[in-house]
Amino acid sequence: MNGLVRLKLWLYIRAMNALVIENLHKSFAGIPAVKGIDFTINQGEIFGLLGPNGAGKSTTINMIAGVVRPGSGRISAFGYDNQRDYRHTRRMLGVVHQEIVIDNFFTVDQALQLHAGYYGVKDDPAWRQLLIERLGLQNHLDKVMLKLSGGLKRRFMIAKALIHRPQLLILDEPTAGVDVELRHGLWEFAREINRQGTTILLTTHYLEEAEEMCDRIAIMNHGELIALEETQKLIRRLSNRRLSLWLEQPLLEVPVGLERFLPRLKEDGSLLQLNLPAGEGAGHILVQLAESGLKIRDIETEQSGLEEVFIHLTGMKGVDGGNQSRP
Repeated sequence: MNGLVRLKLWLYIRAMNALVIENLHKSFAGIPAVKGIDFTINQGEIFGLLGPNGAGKSTTINMIAGVVRPGSGRISAFGYDNQRDYRHTRRMLGVVHQEIVIDNFFTVDQALQLHAGYYGVKDDPAWRQLLIERLGLQNHLDKVMLKLSGGLKRRFMIAKALIHRPQLLILDEPTAGVDVELRHGLWEFAREINRQGTTILLTTHYLEEAEEMCDRIAIMNHGELIALEETQKLIRRLSNRRLSLWLEQPLLEVPVGLERFLPRLKEDGSLLQLNLPAGEGAGHILVQLAESGLKIRDIETEQSGLEEVFIHLTGMKGVDGGNQSRP
């Protein structure tokens, strides 16, 4: 295969993906923020980019969006280089930034009518009206942004990011600080536009959201990519399983041979809980249970979730705020 054919094949493969990140680096004042990461987002998927604060997620998002220039490496969206072909890539991307970014003195209606033009796209009244209705902005069109609540500002930012019909929607902490009702509404709408063909890149500290929404997940820590896998495969590979055994007769002590499964007796010895280490099959524990002679009335298995995997990979010691994981 000659060089020209290889180049054409490589360009074709890149164009088949929504986003390709190649050996991406960025430093600020000599301090590395992103250290040579590589990943690809397939067209039509919901992809999660997770990590503790300071992991390099927002810097990566800003480089993809063209807000920050990469130190080195390449970024392409749908086959277009985001530095060389920046007009094409800006038009293909819609970004909901973590920080509230609004046009303070425009009304909601004025801002939405103007915003598509920033991308060289003609205003589409039907699409704009659909966004207004689906994001609950219809009763607030004549309000200036300064008069909106935090939740309404977040709704407006999502409408603004979608107004030019981007092929890739980037959501950087889109539900931070919003109520539960709005959060569920936003995810329902995100699923809907994803089914219609919009690729989504999501960053969030709400790990249950990522576990439920994302087809694949990448985890960053200290500027490096430390995991990249299909969500459920990652969870199955790295999280523990708990076995809860309800016994016919209560135990006073755990039978010999079960110590390695971190046993716990509960409910006056009628409930025995055992932990199956990550990546280990159930065969050994079943053999040990059979040899122990325990009379088991019922059994239940529970798979730990993405939160445990996240803590394990990033070295975090705990989780603040229940389901919200922050360093």
